[in-house]
Amino acid sequence: MSTTPSETIVFITGTFIGNNCWDEWKIYFENNGYKTLAPPWPNKESNPEELRHRHSDAALVSLRLTDISAYFEAFIGALPAKPVLIGHSLGGLIVQILLQRGLGTAGVAIHSFPPRSIGIFRYSFIKQWWQAMGFFSSSREPYLMHFTRWKYSVVNGMTCEQQKESYYAYLVPESKLLIRDAFISGSKIDFRKAHPPLLFISGSQDQLIPASQNHYNFKKYQKNSSITDYKDFAASNHLIFGEFMGIEEADFILFWLKAIKT
Repeated sequence: MSTTPSETIVFITGTFIGNNCWDEWKIYFENNGYKTLAPPWPNKESNPEELRHRHSDAALVSLRLTDISAYFEAFIGALPAKPVLIGHSLGGLIVQILLQRGLGTAGVAIHSFPPRSIGIFRYSFIKQWWQAMGFFSSSREPYLMHFTRWKYSVVNGMTCEQQKESYYAYLVPESKLLIRDAFISGSKIDFRKAHPPLLFISGSQDQLIPASQNHYNFKKYQKNSSITDYKDFAASNHLIFGEFMGIEEADFILFWLKAIKT
């Protein structure tokens, strides 16, 4: 176990997945000397199974991207010291937003949803997210990803049993309005603005957010003198949690966090 002074990591969950996804990551980083927090999104405080039965939850379906950003800004602002921020999927975009606002000592964007200017209107990318936006269905009902889509987009390459296990362990319903926000209103990132160290991690097998999107996101910072790094993991799909925890990714993040402190 590390004997270095304790620093806090705030894990930021993405779309479609409950915050219980971070349980193994919390143990890993706590065993290496960090304090960890993985707050649920507002109106998603229950476990995934309970959330899947809340199909008429008006608070959940009304969540917007600005709500999530403001929630984490307030949560982090209430901490005694700035934390390290680690986000997955849409949580990675939130990390970019919060670092731009000066709210973290460092950030890691894992398989991150790109900002509005990073090729999100490519047909192949929109196709992956089209059902979740639900333009031809009521926004008063949440989007709950079908198992077939989960198999193809999130847990491709795993055994059928692993795919089923992960589906019931982590899947949560999502606000269609929030997904639309990510595409339509988005969040403006000033890539030239100085920021704390930022690491992008991608997975070459990720069908939901391709590695090319993450790399393009990273490259946009290249005219910035701040530390910005990128690492791709060839065997990784979108899911990096539970027994499928991306231990190589976690190891690399730990190495990187130590490196930027020296």
